[in-house]
Amino acid sequence: MGLYQEWTNLVESNSTPEQYEIFWKKYLPLEQKIYEAILSNHTNIIENSIKELSNTYKVDPIIFTGFLDGINASLKNEIDLNSLEEDSIVKLDIDFEKLFYNMHEAKAKWLYKLLQWEDVLSKEDRKRIKKEYDKTVIVVKKNKVGRNDPCPCGSGKKYKKCCLNK
Repeated sequence: MGLYQEWTNLVESNSTPEQYEIFWKKYLPLEQKIYEAILSNHTNIIENSIKELSNTYKVDPIIFTGFLDGINASLKNEIDLNSLEEDSIVKLDIDFEKLFYNMHEAKAKWLYKLLQWEDVLSKEDRKRIKKEYDKTVIVVKKNKVGRNDPCPCGSGKKYKKCCLNK
């Protein structure tokens, strides 16, 4: 069984709400430490085996695979997660703007608020990316046609006497 399947099984094995909450309370601080380390050394492209990287970041290879699952969409070249084994070499060439955006999309406030971002992206870039994200979640309601407004079909009648009754 591959590491990604083991990661998926681990997540799914926490079936009760209590187990699920305990699992994520243990995982999220580990993930945060990995991000802190990566952002602190953001000029380096990380490339090594899963086993070596999990040793570097002091996590189990399955947990590191979970981290890869989260960051994969922010890589310049995504990893085939299903093929991962401990000796698989992975290259983490991160698109940091995309990563910052994806952290907002995941509502991972504890990650996009990390102080290490200040050295990676300028304040203006972070604001711009946040604004781009905000545009995707704002609901814009179209103007509602009032009963006494002219009918949008162009008949010249009031809406209530035309299309409202159809």
